[in-house]
Amino acid sequence: MMISFVSANEIRSRFSFAMSEMYREEVPLYGTLLDIVAEVNRQVLEKNPLMHEALSNANELGRLDVERHGAIRLGTAEELHTLRRIFRVMGMYPVGYYDLSVAGVPVHATAFRPVTEEALKINPFRVFTSLLRLELIDDEALRQEAAAILAQRRIFSATLLALLEKCEAEGGLSCQDAGSFVAEVKSVFRWHHEATVSKDTYRQLHDAHRLIADVVCFKGPHINHLTPRTLDIDEVQEQMKQRNLNPKDVIEGPPKRKCPILLRQTSFKALEEKIVFAEDSQAGTHTARFGEIEQRGVALTPKGRALYDRLLEQARSHNNEGSAGQGYADRLLEAFKAFPDDLEQLRKERLAYFRYVLKDENRFNALALAESEPDLEALLTAGAIAAEPIVYEDFLPVSAAGIFQSNLGGTEQKHYAANASKAQFEKDLGEAVQDELKLYEVMQQESIDMLFSRLEQAV
Repeated sequence: MMISFVSANEIRSRFSFAMSEMYREEVPLYGTLLDIVAEVNRQVLEKNPLMHEALSNANELGRLDVERHGAIRLGTAEELHTLRRIFRVMGMYPVGYYDLSVAGVPVHATAFRPVTEEALKINPFRVFTSLLRLELIDDEALRQEAAAILAQRRIFSATLLALLEKCEAEGGLSCQDAGSFVAEVKSVFRWHHEATVSKDTYRQLHDAHRLIADVVCFKGPHINHLTPRTLDIDEVQEQMKQRNLNPKDVIEGPPKRKCPILLRQTSFKALEEKIVFAEDSQAGTHTARFGEIEQRGVALTPKGRALYDRLLEQARSHNNEGSAGQGYADRLLEAFKAFPDDLEQLRKERLAYFRYVLKDENRFNALALAESEPDLEALLTAGAIAAEPIVYEDFLPVSAAGIFQSNLGGTEQKHYAANASKAQFEKDLGEAVQDELKLYEVMQQESIDMLFSRLEQAV
C-alpha cells in the first residue's frame, strides 16, 4: 500500500501555527502584539483601496495574516547541522550569511525559509538562526567552560531524530508522523525556567556577553521572538506606546517611505523572567524574549542595496552615534532623499526587483501580432502587462544586531573585530547558504521568460 506523505508546505504551516500558539501562551504580550498588528493592517487596507488591490493581485493578502518569522540561537555546530535537516523537512532552506560580530554580537547566522514563489505564497515562515561564536570570548578558561557545558546538552529528542531519519530514508512523513514531528520540534524551542548552570557560572557568562549566557545556560534554544508582519510599522510603534508595551526607541532599517524597501523592524523590549539556577537552586532573573514587528518592502538589486548601505552608513556615522543618538530619525530621512521613492523609478533605474505579469490578454495578443519583437517596455506602456514589486524575504545584519542589542540591556556594546567566517559557518551547517539576491533575480527573470513564451505562442 502506498503511503501518502504530507507536503513540506503543510508541515511548515502546521509548525508555524504551533509556534505562534506556544509563544502566545508563554509570552502573553505577544498576543497583544498580534491584536495590534491585525487592527492596524485592517485600517491600512480600508484606507488604501489601491494597496488592497495591489496586494490582492500579487496574492499577498492570503499570506499576510499567517506571516511570521522567528529567531533562535544555537550553541554548537552539531545543533546547527541537525536543525538544517529538520527545517528541510518543512521546505525551509538556508538563505544568506549574516555576520553580527561587527555590530558587537558574537554570532553569525542564516535564515531558513521557503525559496520558491509557490511555497512563499502558501506560508513564508522563516527562522533567523544564529550560531554562537565561542572563539570570540576573550577569557580562554571561560570559553572552554562554555564549550564543555554545550557539549553535554542534547536539544533533540530520540523520537525527533528517529522521525527525521525515517523521513530522509522514506522521502516523507505520514499524517500521523508529521503531527508527531511538529510537536517534537516545537518542544525544542520551549522556554525552560531552570538554568543548567550555577548562579556564579551564569554571572560570568553574562558578564562576557548577555547573549552568551542566553545560549549556554539553558536546556535548549528557546525561541526569543516571533514577528508578525504589519503594513504600517510606525502606527504599530505608536500603538505599543499607548498600550505600555515599552517599544524600543528606534525603528531599525530604512525610514518611512511611500514605497517601502527591504525591511523595517521594531520590538517591545525583552521581558525579565524568573529562573532557578542549578546546584544551589537560587532564584534569579533572565532577559531574552521579546516581541518584534516587521514591515517588508521591495527587494533591492545589488545596485539598490549598495545605495541603501551607503545612505544608511551616512546617517549612522554622524559623530559615531549610530542609531542611538538624538536626531537619528531626521538624519536618516535626510540621507534617504537620495533614494528614489517611486516604484517606476526604482524599476527603470534597476534598483529593485519586479515580477512581470499578464494584465490584459487582448492587448497582449494584439501587440504580439502587430510587432515582430515587442519588448518589455512596449508591453508595459500598452498596459498589456504589469510590474509587481517582489517582496524582500530576508534580513539586514545591522537591523538584526540593533534588535539584539536593544533586548540585551540596551547599553551593552561589545566590540569585536570584523570577523566574518562564512566558510566555517557553511562547514558547520553542512551545505552552502543560498544567495538571496540570486533568488530574487531568478524570480524576476522567470516571470519575463514566461511572458515571452506566451508571446511566441500568440504569434
